[in-house]
Amino acid sequence: MVTKLSLNNENYYSKEANREYLSVSQFKSMMQCESAEMAKLNEVYVEPFSNALTVGSYVHSAFETDEVFRQFSEENSEVIFNKRGGKYADFVQADMMIDSLMNDEFALFAMQGEKEVIYTGNLFGADWKIKIDSINHERKTFSDLKTTQSLSKRYWSDKYQKYVSFVEAYDYVLQMTIYREIIKQNTGYEYTPYIVAVTKENPPDKAVIHFDASRFDFELEYVETMVPSILKTKRGEGTPIRCEKCAYCRSTKKLSKTFELAYLLD
Repeated sequence: MVTKLSLNNENYYSKEANREYLSVSQFKSMMQCESAEMAKLNEVYVEPFSNALTVGSYVHSAFETDEVFRQFSEENSEVIFNKRGGKYADFVQADMMIDSLMNDEFALFAMQGEKEVIYTGNLFGADWKIKIDSINHERKTFSDLKTTQSLSKRYWSDKYQKYVSFVEAYDYVLQMTIYREIIKQNTGYEYTPYIVAVTKENPPDKAVIHFDASRFDFELEYVETMVPSILKTKRGEGTPIRCEKCAYCRSTKKLSKTFELAYLLD
């Protein structure tokens, strides 16, 4: 019997952990481009630096502990601070977002609980790993902090076949659904999920978002449908599907035919 890797904060994001476990972020990446995700797993491709992701992590770290925030700021000082010692505009904005939440009692209440909790479980034949921003065992709730451009911006979704909010567009409903199921496997209880959202506007907007339980059923059916093909790809059975649009596909594209003009808008 093969023993699964025991996860902790040091190895949670390791290549070994990503090969052994499926995560929500890996699931979403596979849905976007199997070829790029497999190239990352096989260590032949590294995603380009994303300032937006660093800003999001900066905001997240502020709500863990003072030590975590200090360490993150030190480790990323080159992208946070300019040569004059001040912060770049994106991180000045991030500080406004942090202050907006820090000064809101209800937002802080929603984020109360144990931080960065790791659980594993099995769902639809796949071993999953999750890392929860905040979980409150007394109230049986958990929450995830999200940064976004605007609370009201609409996005077209092929998945839902309609315009949706940022919560659906970035598959945060799917994330909360998977987390809810894995938490139940580990605790025996259905915990209630919340998203604490703060915007990159000046001044920032904010909201605590809950979910109608009926949304979880659709997401579970969707995941159940997609997991078999994802596991097959991870096992190396068949050729990963290319999206031909992401950075990896653009960097490895080889032309072999012409395309009719209408292809450009597909």
